[in-house]
Amino acid sequence: MTKAIITRRSLIAAGGAAALAGALASGAGRLIVPAQAKGVAPTPSMRGGSNNYRPGAPIVERIGSGGFLMTGTVRRAGDGAPMPGQRIQIWAHTTEGHERDPQSHGATLTDENGEFSLDMPQIVPAFGQPHGHLAYDSGDFKTVFLRPVMPSARHKTLAAHFVLEPA
Repeated sequence: MTKAIITRRSLIAAGGAAALAGALASGAGRLIVPAQAKGVAPTPSMRGGSNNYRPGAPIVERIGSGGFLMTGTVRRAGDGAPMPGQRIQIWAHTTEGHERDPQSHGATLTDENGEFSLDMPQIVPAFGQPHGHLAYDSGDFKTVFLRPVMPSARHKTLAAHFVLEPA
């Protein structure tokens, strides 16, 4: 004889299945619909994100000697579609320079999936926090400045994601 073990998980699953079966049998099944997103909200600019921003920073293959990877995505507000060919400027306080130094700035373009990455020197703490600065500033959409903070200066990557709305 097998002994039935009732756990909290199996009790909840059985109750949910019974409720669904009852609703479908009574014709109320037409009321059960999956949740649907109303749209993807735009990314707001972050306070301090524009500090030491340099309009027109050049598109580069890498900043300095590299060793740290800044990554992210760019999507369109509303439908969340990826946005290829968008210019993202990146700068930071690194092992090779301060965030105000021209050699600490560079830009990259998103690929066909709206993704970007840029190799740069290791980010180090400035004002007590290791953080990067990123900007979308091409003009077709509203400018967005981001200032993501790293959990630790030991990390070798940092990701930032943009959702843009028309200018």
